[in-house]
Amino acid sequence: MSDDVKAGLLVIGDEILSGRTEDKNISYLATWLNEAGIQLAEVRVVPDIEGEIADAVNALRARYDYVFTTGGIGPTHDDITVDSIAAAFGVPVVTHKEAYARMEAYYGAENFTPARQRMARVPAGGELVDNPVSIAPGIRIENVFILAGVPKIMQAMLEDLRPLLKGGRKVWTQALTIHVAESKIADGLGALQAAHGGVSIGSYPFYHAGVGAQVVIRSPDQAAVSTAMEALRTFCRENAFATEGPTEIE
Repeated sequence: MSDDVKAGLLVIGDEILSGRTEDKNISYLATWLNEAGIQLAEVRVVPDIEGEIADAVNALRARYDYVFTTGGIGPTHDDITVDSIAAAFGVPVVTHKEAYARMEAYYGAENFTPARQRMARVPAGGELVDNPVSIAPGIRIENVFILAGVPKIMQAMLEDLRPLLKGGRKVWTQALTIHVAESKIADGLGALQAAHGGVSIGSYPFYHAGVGAQVVIRSPDQAAVSTAMEALRTFCRENAFATEGPTEIE
């Protein structure tokens, strides 16, 4: 892999798109991946429709080093992620013997219902991702990792993947909060960006506790981030703009 290792995330579920459930996995996964030297480059949210899931998986896995999916691997009829990803790879769905044995031992034969048995199904060729929280595993097939949608379970599954992922360059990030209307710093930020081509400078306005903007500087080059941040602080001092920070963002 090159120095820049990128990933895509596919968030699956009608409940996300309807607003009934708030997604809490994107931010966590982006931070976790960056620590591993992998950049989350794209996020898509799709409904529980097999064709749309399959199309999105195929698009993402062709574009990025890794693809992660969250949601749709539970015991109910609308948990169709396994079927959809099997369709994307053009393989059948099979019962994974080890997954079946683990869950039967966990639940007990009398409580290992047909619904729970669904969670032992994998696309043919899939490997298990451990789930230390509730036993039902995630799945790896080629560069696609099929994870639970429940944040606590998703986070636990990620730790099982850490040794399998090859990272590249970590992106370093610093943020400075500036207590002035964003329009007053726009020209200065444009000039800073032009002068510091090795970094990305983003401005994110806020309107709580006064008006201002958080300016975020990112780059795989830690020294370049520090240099650009010092230039930003100088700009603020010269214009008597009140600031807070800078802070390191993981």
